[in-house]
Amino acid sequence: MASPTATECDARHLERALELAQRARGQTSPNPLVGAVIVKHGNPIGEGFHARAGEPHAERIALASCTEDPAGATMYVSLEPCCHEGRTPPCTAAIAAAGIARVVIASGDPTPKAAGRGLGILRDEGVEVDMLGGDIAAAARLINQPFLKHARTGRPLVIFKSAITLDGKVATSTGDSRWISGEASRARAHRWRAELDAVAVGRHTADVDDPLLTARLEGVARQPRRVVFDSEASLAVSSQLVATAAEAPVVLVCSRAAARPAIESLRNAGVEVIIAAGENEPARLLAALDQLGERGVQSLLVEGGPHLAGAFFDAGEIDEARIFVAPLIAGGRRAHSAIGGQGVERIAAAARALSTSIERIDDDVLISARLREW
Repeated sequence: MASPTATECDARHLERALELAQRARGQTSPNPLVGAVIVKHGNPIGEGFHARAGEPHAERIALASCTEDPAGATMYVSLEPCCHEGRTPPCTAAIAAAGIARVVIASGDPTPKAAGRGLGILRDEGVEVDMLGGDIAAAARLINQPFLKHARTGRPLVIFKSAITLDGKVATSTGDSRWISGEASRARAHRWRAELDAVAVGRHTADVDDPLLTARLEGVARQPRRVVFDSEASLAVSSQLVATAAEAPVVLVCSRAAARPAIESLRNAGVEVIIAAGENEPARLLAALDQLGERGVQSLLVEGGPHLAGAFFDAGEIDEARIFVAPLIAGGRRAHSAIGGQGVERIAAAARALSTSIERIDDDVLISARLREW
């Protein structure tokens, strides 16, 4: 609920805090994106954002950048300030010590170490605290969907990505799919890989395409974990993924039915193997997501193929879909569609997007659909 003291001025400064926060997109995991602005007598006197895990938080950077004494000022911060000692000291202590009179926050932090505790500590120190609602609060939550889902469920946010023809095909009847989307669309997908914690494919895609699944862009600070869902642990040790396991982490998810020699061979080659238990494929997929979450994976880009995509949809674990539609028509009854699995029996049961956006990328059209919000 919005505070009765919230104003258009508050919203404007929080919008600036959100802009700052997003400068570090893809750099802060497992920490959230956070920006802060300090305002005194109506004028900004300091600002900052959290650049990466282990470095100072946005609030402390904003305080350090102040051009005048921040005592009596208002701090605008996109996420509830931390109040626990971690790799960096608590921000609530720095805020109180600086004499900040008021803190305006766009989004709460649902993690057990926070969840309103920081707000209570600030109030106990005599700091006025307001939580803004409305559009700015929704925008603050959206930039931190991976962090919020992981905090609430322990699982990564799952984004499904695909490139399809106008008639909804991802490959011809022979399996040929290179290239449906254009070069600019493929570059966008590489940027997503760089921003997210992990990228996943199924065994068939790994065998047929022999992909690297790395983010091949200039200036990439880190490579995503590369995850292969392969129930039999049959990924070839000679594959590009295994061959580059020392350069970028590779995780293979298999079932308990996988042969022990195959598992040990992959482990000896530097692949981390997760054995997912469960009575059926959706149950094993959920168990795998739990284990990936335990390893700090907060965001997962599912790139294919149709079988894996169908398993995620059947398990109800797709949070967002990003579909490139190319100006091509493949035709053919045996051509492959984007999503396999069981699907739904009636249109009324189909997953409906909460929000959508459409963007033109050269000759392609990118349709993004948010299916769940956290």
